[in-house]
Amino acid sequence: MTEAPGRPAYWNVDVVEESELRSKPNQTPMPQEIPDAEHELVIERVAAIDVAKASGKVCVRSPRERRRVSKVWDVAATTGTVSDLAGQLTELGIEKVTVESTSDYWRIWYYLLEAAGLEVQLVNARDVKNVPGRPKTDKLDAVWLAKLTEKGLLRPSFVPPAPIRQLRDYTRLRVDLTRERARYWQRLEKLLEDALIKVSSVASKMDTLSVRDMIEALIAGERDPRRLADLARRRMKAKRLALIAALDGRFDDHHGELARMLLDQIDALSAQIVTLTTRIEALLEAAEPDDAGDRAHPPHDVGAAPAGPSTVERLTEIPGIGPTAAQIILAEIGRDMTQFPTAAHLVSWAKLCPRTIQSGPVIRGGKTGKGNPYLKGALGEAAAAAAKTDTFLGERYRRIVKRRGKLKALVAVARSILVVIWHLLNDPAARFRELGSDYHTRRIDIERRMRTHIAQLTAMGYRVTLEPAA
Repeated sequence: MTEAPGRPAYWNVDVVEESELRSKPNQTPMPQEIPDAEHELVIERVAAIDVAKASGKVCVRSPRERRRVSKVWDVAATTGTVSDLAGQLTELGIEKVTVESTSDYWRIWYYLLEAAGLEVQLVNARDVKNVPGRPKTDKLDAVWLAKLTEKGLLRPSFVPPAPIRQLRDYTRLRVDLTRERARYWQRLEKLLEDALIKVSSVASKMDTLSVRDMIEALIAGERDPRRLADLARRRMKAKRLALIAALDGRFDDHHGELARMLLDQIDALSAQIVTLTTRIEALLEAAEPDDAGDRAHPPHDVGAAPAGPSTVERLTEIPGIGPTAAQIILAEIGRDMTQFPTAAHLVSWAKLCPRTIQSGPVIRGGKTGKGNPYLKGALGEAAAAAAKTDTFLGERYRRIVKRRGKLKALVAVARSILVVIWHLLNDPAARFRELGSDYHTRRIDIERRMRTHIAQLTAMGYRVTLEPAA
């Protein structure tokens, strides 16, 4: 899957209040000074690469006596040729290299040039479109990309460091395998429906031990629904009569052969998921800061202070977030929050806030955008879980859902969770503190609320007399 290019350059946007836009009579508005960001500085020697599958069009721009000159040539997308290109760019004194994010083909260019010590930035292809009315060729695209780079007009995407990219590969594969395993469970349920076995109507889930024992017995040749129902465990035993009716079907040998194949695939995927989880936990433990890295080896001194919780343990203190979600979030955004100066920048990059559109006196919100699907998926599941709790996040969901609907309420809760995560990662010593579901109630100004109600009743024609409750 293509790396979802981020938009951290949104951090540059200065929000001007509407009151500042309206100038008072006889008052001259003061100009506002907006400094350029670091990536917007004019650069003397730059290079840009228009990426394709088998090759890339490289453009180098450098100064001459009177005007700047562009040199364009083709480079094959192989490790040897790209490594040679890195040496050439280093000899030419290139200060910055821009790579266009085309599918996954940008990776060989970005990784090898970064390893050679060059400053490389990945840019979204949507931001580097050529101007209308000009021919569209790879050579002109590379030159245009280089010109935008030297003038600092490109917004770099967020690319995590190599250790986080490695962790991300493991977590993303685990997510994909988990989804694939769910598809095999659905195929197995469809097969049982074909055999007139309605066990999924009685059992809450297909992956319970009771259902697994019944399917194994069906594959082994057992057809008596009463004996199959006797395999129920714990709470499923109370549904014996419903199970006898549901297991009375036409399960034959060809159903058993196909069910065996599906169960073997499910078991293989489950084993791979366990292996990936073990590897992810090892990588996260190895990447813990030094002040928290001795957690697995406690000091022998009984009076010594215990080591603090790990990053994953601190994140799991947030309602709705479990160990799996915490691992996915760390793999997608990393631990280093210097890439996101404030929580608002991280929320903007994750596309959990609407785009502001202002034209004249009109200010409206746009769409949030797609963002990182793995990060938004983990935050969405965490928000759905937190919405069911008696916590501040749960109460926030219930307050918003009344006027904005379920989907927007879940996005708002996901945004709140991400803001909390930013603060926990930005300060390694910070811990999550639950505000309580009555947080908004406790912050109500009683006197102000009382004056509001009295004014409303007075406007309706009533005379109000207040008496304290007994």
